[in-house]
Amino acid sequence: MHIVAAPNALKGSLTAPAVAAAIARGCRRFDPSAEVDQIPLADGGDGTAACFAAAAGGTLVEVSVTGPLGEPVRAPLALLADGRTAVVEMAAASGLALVPPAQRNPWLTTSRGTGELIAEAIRRGRRRIIVGIGGSATVDGGAGLLAALGARFLTAEGQPIADGGRGLAELDRMDLGGLLPELREVELIIASDVTNPLCGPDGAAAVFGPQKGATPEQVRVLDAGLARLAGVAAELGLAIADAPGAGAAGGAGAALAGILGGRLVPGAELLMEQCDFAARLGTCDLVITAEGRIDATTVAGKVPAAVCRAAAAVGVPTIVLGGEIAAGAEALYEFGHVVLMPLPDGPMPLATAMARAAELIELACERALRLMSVGAKADNGRRRD
Repeated sequence: MHIVAAPNALKGSLTAPAVAAAIARGCRRFDPSAEVDQIPLADGGDGTAACFAAAAGGTLVEVSVTGPLGEPVRAPLALLADGRTAVVEMAAASGLALVPPAQRNPWLTTSRGTGELIAEAIRRGRRRIIVGIGGSATVDGGAGLLAALGARFLTAEGQPIADGGRGLAELDRMDLGGLLPELREVELIIASDVTNPLCGPDGAAAVFGPQKGATPEQVRVLDAGLARLAGVAAELGLAIADAPGAGAAGGAGAALAGILGGRLVPGAELLMEQCDFAARLGTCDLVITAEGRIDATTVAGKVPAAVCRAAAAVGVPTIVLGGEIAAGAEALYEFGHVVLMPLPDGPMPLATAMARAAELIELACERALRLMSVGAKADNGRRRD
């Protein structure tokens, strides 16, 4: 049996490579001779830099940058083997996982560190830069990111605005004259699975602000600040508010696409193209993918949906493992031969499930393959009749 293991990370529990390895072990519990091609994936969030480095034979270097709360953090920068491409992971520089739950507050958090990673990639001579923007802690419209690259965001008194989403409320004008000149030579690719606009009921503040710690009042003020940013950009002839994905990463999508001219692409599909995923499906019998939560948002471009779509195109069935299978997950059935398999093997606290994640993946894979074996035997019996 030839199986492709193509999971995302289980956020807060296991990295994508660790999930892929657990899938392989689980498959071999049922069939010790199983060939398992491990292809760890990401959609622009946690683990994106490492997955690209593994897929393209690149290396990871650690860079000290400004974290979301202003403190230094060490973030990976992937330098791919082509000598031209770098991969920046916003989650590692400006990510929600870097902020303790009690301190999560997009009023204060900044995207500056992500801009510092982009600047470091440019300093190292990279002119094709992929920026994965999932998992951010920020709703600053990418102002911190752009400031790290040389832009100036000023109050009516000509002073720099405060870091974080709060600064947008006092924004009067934007000066892009100091942006790094090398940016004109850079092909900027934005890896994301989010298509929200910048402002409004579907915008960055309303949809993602509460997840990052914003109160209802802060959501209102943050949304007004993002609208202010869009108005200031419009004065420079830049329409940033309504482009698909402008609201990604707390508005960093607007900064990267609308101001720096980046191109927004589905992160999972970009990585799958990089690792020649379609060709590696060619001879396999089964694909197994995974993510922490499978729900209605999964179909919007997250790893399991991208994997199911690719597998369906070549007629290969897919098993989707999820720490939680929630309402809307059944939308994945539209891709054809898809089975949803929850990881818990009984009632248990979330903390227990996360601690046992690798074991639960192994057991779920063994269960799934045993079910497939029973189904195949029953089908053969019907054919003899």
